[in-house]
Amino acid sequence: MGGFVESVRERVRAARAAVAAARAADDPDALAMAEDELDDALRTADGVGIDPDRGAGGPSRGGAAQ
Repeated sequence: MGGFVESVRERVRAARAAVAAARAADDPDALAMAEDELDDALRTADGVGIDPDRGAGGPSRGGAAQ
């Protein structure tokens, strides 16, 4: 299950990066899509009991999608 856990965490990291990039580019369409992907990735992680930030040193869930 380690590979699955890491793939879920990587999906969250990639989605967070996409949100940040869309904000930096001031692209509302890309931001909406990136936020949807982040929400889905976080919902998946939560649904299977994975802490997306464990060992990643990343932001907490609450700070990511604001």
